[in-house]
Amino acid sequence: MRPTWFVSIRWWLPAAFALIAVVTALAVAQVFETQSQSALRAKAEDLAAGSAFGAASNVSAATSLPEQLALVRDQARTRRVALFLFDAEGRLVSDPVSLGARWVSVPNGRDLVDEGLAGRRFVQSLDDGRRVTVALPLRRGPSAALVEVAARPDLLAASSIVQSRIWVAAAWATLIGVLAGICVSLLITMRVRRIGAAAAAIAEGEFGSGLRPRFPDELGHLASAVDTMRRKLRASFGQLASERDRLRTLIEQLQEGVIAVRADLTVVVANARASALLGEEVVEGTPLGNPWPAADLRALAGRLFGDGAELQAMRVAPAPEHTYAITGVPSAGSGTAVIVITDVTEQQRRERAEREFVANAAHELRTPVTAIASAVEVLQLGAKEHPEERDRFLALIARQASRLGRLGGALLTLARAQSRAEPIRLEPVDTAQLLEEVVTDLDLPSAALEVEDDTVALAHADLLRQAVENLVANARKYASSEGLAVSARGIDGDTVVVEVRDRGPGLTPAQAERAVERFFRTGDRDAEGFGLGLSIAREVAHALGGHLELESRSGEGTTARIVLRRAPVSTDGNDGERTGREEVEVG
Repeated sequence: MRPTWFVSIRWWLPAAFALIAVVTALAVAQVFETQSQSALRAKAEDLAAGSAFGAASNVSAATSLPEQLALVRDQARTRRVALFLFDAEGRLVSDPVSLGARWVSVPNGRDLVDEGLAGRRFVQSLDDGRRVTVALPLRRGPSAALVEVAARPDLLAASSIVQSRIWVAAAWATLIGVLAGICVSLLITMRVRRIGAAAAAIAEGEFGSGLRPRFPDELGHLASAVDTMRRKLRASFGQLASERDRLRTLIEQLQEGVIAVRADLTVVVANARASALLGEEVVEGTPLGNPWPAADLRALAGRLFGDGAELQAMRVAPAPEHTYAITGVPSAGSGTAVIVITDVTEQQRRERAEREFVANAAHELRTPVTAIASAVEVLQLGAKEHPEERDRFLALIARQASRLGRLGGALLTLARAQSRAEPIRLEPVDTAQLLEEVVTDLDLPSAALEVEDDTVALAHADLLRQAVENLVANARKYASSEGLAVSARGIDGDTVVVEVRDRGPGLTPAQAERAVERFFRTGDRDAEGFGLGLSIAREVAHALGGHLELESRSGEGTTARIVLRRAPVSTDGNDGERTGREEVEVG
């Protein structure tokens, strides 16, 4: 992994400037050094040549060899150079040592002598210009050539000074390059950091801080482009936020629960209704829960993703009184799927109430309609000619017609209560009087009627009458009227119990457990029945805020009890009269 300093512009830009400065300084230093060396060498050669010309001119003026030798020694001391004389044969005629310089040590000495004897001037630099040799022909006198060897320590010192100054200048250039690189890099870094900070703020969703370009260069254009992007993104995100808020408000107003999930089943959006229906809080950003053991909500959500995902639907009843319809809308490549949860409890209840109303009506209306039809048939067969028989059957028809009216009203009341279209209005009902009317209407002179005082129940008179008539009719169908008993009694001061007992064949424990189910009939029972009598009685008892109890033993008979609340006593001074009323809804 690269160190962070390597990728920081604060470091590599000054390093680049320093490298450029060093390379440039070295190149310039090398050029200057080469040129200065050449210039100093040329200067040394010119000085040596000038000195040699002067010495040669003086030596040539002498006419004898001794005089020339004396002049050579004098000129060597005066000019501080080594001078050597040669005759026409190229032999050294002066001292072999001049000012400490030995002729035998002079490089290319023979070539110098040959050039001088040939009448040509020859100048040669030795030891990088520190020594210069000059060969000149002598036109007069006994000697034929003069060779000068000149040492130039002053030029050597000047060369050293020039070299040192060049390297000092190179060092300064490097330092200035590094400092300039640092300054430029800091300036660029600050500008880039401002742009980076603005971009990071945009990435974090912060669009309030503007970015103003200070220089109209490339970084300035970049800053201007980033700021333009910021403004456009702020406008776009503002619009998206407004649309999101409107959508969220709309979702919160829905009566359906709405949940949006990602492919990893993380909740993106959920309304409060979804939490209420699921029975647990649905928090955005958390995994989708699975609140119902009987229905795998997460499995349904998982099937909404992937190629070819289709619309998913299922129904779940988390409790007997609640039914939910769940619809899953596939993601269709968007990465988000939607789950809609609809409470269809009321719809289910209405549909069930409609079905039960039809069945109940067919069951309940059969008996009075049959009685009326039978009475009419008897009258048509001649009973109408006998006043006593005619009046008896007409009274029966009147009672059964009145019963039909009560049954119709009771059935409608029960259906409305079951569908929660309207609550049942409960009022005090004298159960003793009601039982006497039932016994009379059903023509049960041999049935035992047992009632206690003050058995006023909080109920609906027509519905309670319907339930008792169903229990009595059921007992009368499967047992003799002699063993039939109808009673009403109070328990614990708060409860009224209406009982119907018979001495019929009874039920086995398994049959007794299922006897209150709709359409249940034992194999030995009347095939013409619907199997709805006890079920209707149970539904009525439940609608009245009570319940139905059933006790039966095979061969010993059956006892059915409707347990209701006792009507409260009025507190308005009506001498203990029970006048309490209330409205209840069927759960």
